[in-house]
Parts: sequence; C-alpha cells; structure tokens
Amino acid sequence: MRVNRNSRARSRAAVGLSVLALAAGATTAAGPAVAQPKAAPAPAPDCSAAYQIEQKLATGTTWRMCWHYEREAGLVLEDISYQPPGETAPIKVLSTAKLAQIDVPYDDGSVEYSDLTGAGFGQGLVDMTAAECPGGTIKTVKVPGDGNPQGSNIKGLCTTTRSRGHAYRMEADTGNKVFQKQGKDLLVYTVNKVGWYEYITEWRFQDDGTLNMNVGATGSLSPFDYDAGDGRGWPLGRGAKDYATSHSHNVFWRLNFGLDGSSKAKVEQYDSTVSPPAQGAQAPSNKTKVTKVTKELAGDAKNMRWWRVVSNSGKNKDNHARSYEIVPGATTKYLGRPFTKHDVYFTEYDKCEQFASDNLRNCGAGHGNSVDKWVGGQTLTHPVVWVNVGFHHIARDEDQQPMPVHWQGFSIAPRDVTAMNPLTPPELANQNGQVQPR
Repeated sequence: MRVNRNSRARSRAAVGLSVLALAAGATTAAGPAVAQPKAAPAPAPDCSAAYQIEQKLATGTTWRMCWHYEREAGLVLEDISYQPPGETAPIKVLSTAKLAQIDVPYDDGSVEYSDLTGAGFGQGLVDMTAAECPGGTIKTVKVPGDGNPQGSNIKGLCTTTRSRGHAYRMEADTGNKVFQKQGKDLLVYTVNKVGWYEYITEWRFQDDGTLNMNVGATGSLSPFDYDAGDGRGWPLGRGAKDYATSHSHNVFWRLNFGLDGSSKAKVEQYDSTVSPPAQGAQAPSNKTKVTKVTKELAGDAKNMRWWRVVSNSGKNKDNHARSYEIVPGATTKYLGRPFTKHDVYFTEYDKCEQFASDNLRNCGAGHGNSVDKWVGGQTLTHPVVWVNVGFHHIARDEDQQPMPVHWQGFSIAPRDVTAMNPLTPPELANQNGQVQPR
C-alpha cells in the first residue's frame, strides 16, 4: 500500500477515451432538435482578474474562463466561453469542468486507490519552471488543506499557446490559389504528484471551438511494485527477476454545460446502421437514427454511435440549434466496479454529486456515493456529463526512468455553434450552403 504521497506509486498511464451503449431511459425520434429563440449574449466571466484566463489566439478566436482550485479535484474551470472571428459576443459553452476521479485498481486485487478523494491529488500540486510552460505564464495557486492553515502558494498553473498544424487546406477550383491556415490552441495545465507518479491535467482550447480534455501520467514506476510473482506483471530489468504489477487508471471528468448561458439543454444519441447494397445499388446504404435522451442514462461505446448536448436557448446564424458533440478517444474499459462499467453518464444536476466514485459529500441516506447510483430515472433538464476513460497499464522496459507520458482523454466538438467554419477566409464567406465554384 502507499505509505504517503511519495511512497507507493501506481504507474500513471494514459490514453484516450471512448463513449457509449444505451442503457435505459431513452426515447426514439426521427428528426433533428428544434431550435429555440436566440439567447442573450454570454456574460463576462464572474471572477476577479487574478482568476481570469483570456486568450485571443493568432487566428482571431478568443477563449475566456475563470478558475479556482479545490482540495481534492485540483483545478476547476468555470464560465468557459468561446468567441470566434465574426461573432460579436462570447458564446458560453461550459459552466464548470473538472476531473471527477482517478480510480486505480491493481491487477492482483491487493489495493485500489481513489486518487482525487483518497490519495491527495489536489494537495500534490507541484511548482513548474518556465521550461515547462514554454512561451506562457505560470500562475500562483493557493493549495488548501495541505497542512498549512493559510494554504501553500504553488507556481503550478500554466497558460500558454501552441501551434496545432493544419486547421484546413483547400485548393481553389480555378487558378493556383490554395486556402490554408495553421491552427492555434490555448493550453491550460497543472502537474499533480500522487505517490511516485505525476499527472499532467491538460485542457486544450482550439481556435475552431473544440475542447480537448487529457490526463498524462509520468514520473516513476513504484519501487515497491516489483512483486508480481503471480504472473500478472511484466518483467523489467535484467532477466526475469523483477515484475512490475499491472493496474488500471480509470479517469473521470465532470462537465456541467451552460450552452448560450443557460443550464437547460437536451441530450441526443445518434446511431448509424450499414446495410448491404440494395438490388441495383453500387454501394451499401447507411441510415442514421436520432434518439432523444429524456431520462438519466448510463451509456456505452458502440460503433457509429455518438452524443451531443443541444442548447435550449441559442441558435447560430443559419437558425440551427447550437450543440457540442462528445468525441471519444481510446479507452480500455475496466469491468471490476459498477461505476467503471459505462463510458458516459448523463445525470440531472445535483450540487452534491461531485465525484464519480467515493463522493465526499453527504447526499442523504440511500443516495449512493458513485455515479452509477445517480442514474435513477430523473428527467433530464439540466444534464451533467460524466466521461470515463480507462487505461490498463502493463509496464514495459521503456517506462523507466523516467516514465514517458501516457495520455488518455476525449474531446467535445462544436456542432452548428457557428454557421460556417469559424476560420473561413473572407474570400469564401459567401460559400454557405450549396458550394459555388471558387
């Protein structure tokens, strides 16, 4: 077991994420969501200057948000808004976004850790050097509850920008004109030490409105974990004497949407089915069905399935309802616990429900302390999205020393947030709808 925050380590591993198979509480429909009246502009972030992040990227997009730091969850982002070129006011996307748990069970059944609520994740924030935040700014964070009644001041929050590569490329129909743009991202991240391992919690805000949530695990393999004589580990070092114990990292995020400044939203699930070619057809056919998720849902990944959270109050300039799509990354689902058996959960907002497992709040008798217990059939009017991304870490020789970063995470992508590509060049601004020669 871990002795303290610098003792037994569980390897930090990572990858990407997945999403989801319909459990219960959904009703089938056949058409797109009906757009509602246009919402009022999103208000400015409601926080003091010290807790504001505002970045106008070189491509013209501005991201704004507030932040604060919690004892268990670490960094929490609030009032996140996105303003691309051509929009006169910020478009609010999320009310709050944070990590909701990192569950780490060992393959031999000896231990299982809840890194956020039981292993000091938030209190493990570490100082960063300028080299770890290239071209950016490191903000000072007051870390509560680490033994100092006043809290410790840690230079631990980096905000910087980074090139992403091609945002798009398109040759003109006539002449030699090439339309291309190099994308830019705002990065916001912290490093938290838990045991021998270190988590990089990264929030990446793209200039096209996409948000990427990632956790990278690095640091060291625990010297106390070379004891997998039961065949569950992997031999490291010379010969086959030392076996590092394998384990899982089940990372949860909690997203409280606030599209267009309103907590009210709809959830929709889309499934596509491919059928063999009909007689006389040249190719198979593909039909997509939309299911309106009206009740709380525990969902699982399935081929050609995706979800979106749809604004109840805002439309783009084409009169289409704004929404954000959940985009999965890679995942390895851990089936050992009820709360890790699903890839996504949609629950009705409850202030008491803050952590996906080992929830510290006392929510009342019979409420349950994990997200699987909160899918109880309530009607969804203010949905909260919980995303679970798993990684099974079987150590390798290359994990020492230090261990390369293993990433796991997912994205949310704008769907009809703007009427066109927000980075469209002026020469193509009239190409909305049926394409004309360019």
